[in-house]
Amino acid sequence: MAQMNNKEKNFASAVVYLQNCAEQVEPFFTTLLAQLEEHFSYYEIIAVNDGCTDDTVQRLKSFAAQQMKKPLTILNMSLHHGLEQAMNAGLDAAIGDFVYEFDSLQMPYQPDMIWQAYQTALNGFDVVTVSPTKQRMSSKTFYRLFNAFSNSIYQLESDVFRLVSRRAINRVKAISENLPYRKAAYAASGLACKTLRFEGEAPCQQEARLDKAIDSLALYTDAGYKISFGISCMMALLTLVALVYTVVVWLVGEPVMGWTTTMLVLSGGLAGLFVILTIAIKYLSLLVDLVFRKQNYLIEGIEKIQK
Repeated sequence: MAQMNNKEKNFASAVVYLQNCAEQVEPFFTTLLAQLEEHFSYYEIIAVNDGCTDDTVQRLKSFAAQQMKKPLTILNMSLHHGLEQAMNAGLDAAIGDFVYEFDSLQMPYQPDMIWQAYQTALNGFDVVTVSPTKQRMSSKTFYRLFNAFSNSIYQLESDVFRLVSRRAINRVKAISENLPYRKAAYAASGLACKTLRFEGEAPCQQEARLDKAIDSLALYTDAGYKISFGISCMMALLTLVALVYTVVVWLVGEPVMGWTTTMLVLSGGLAGLFVILTIAIKYLSLLVDLVFRKQNYLIEGIEKIQK
């Protein structure tokens, strides 16, 4: 009973993504279960089966029947949805005050970092990310681009798992019901974030990330608007130069009959087209803000100080 009283009373949820990882089931869940049992009085484990075609789920059920004292929840997706949508389903099912998100069963970090993430969260951080010290070149390039166009004060990078508070989940769900990229949504939520680091490298995800990268850049940064606006302005400038050149040739040279009129029409038309595209891009950017982002302002927290 004394040992139970020393454990944390906050309810902890662990949402784990499963996709053909049978060999990693026993070592991962053994470690996770040991950490939760040691530190939390109340917890739950939610495993999201995203269309596994091997015996991952069977091994997990066998492990739960033999090792787990508390029930295991398995969400079986109707088909392969991908990491983000599957994990969103797991978050919707989780009821914990704090929720661990494990996108992979690989553990390149020390198990006690699971507890360290929780201790860090208790110091006022709603999102605690555990990241490696080494970053792959492709990931480093993407995050450098993302952070350059992002308005968030928190810099994104590769991670292995994260711990989020119930307030963070409610905040991002209030901003947008659908989360195409949870990591970016948490960083853009306006809540306090913290990164813990370990020596090593994050496991390579098998899932194609190009679509997710493009979607996250379009939704959580100004990259699309700024790049397209810059291209439109550059093309409008080039057509303006062509227009001036056409007029100069007509004044001082001997152009071929019809050339001046053709170039004037083409240059003027293209200049007008790029101006219209620039305006249209601005309106599309505003529509994304109005439709996707439901909140006009973000509050990190409120403090009341009394004498």
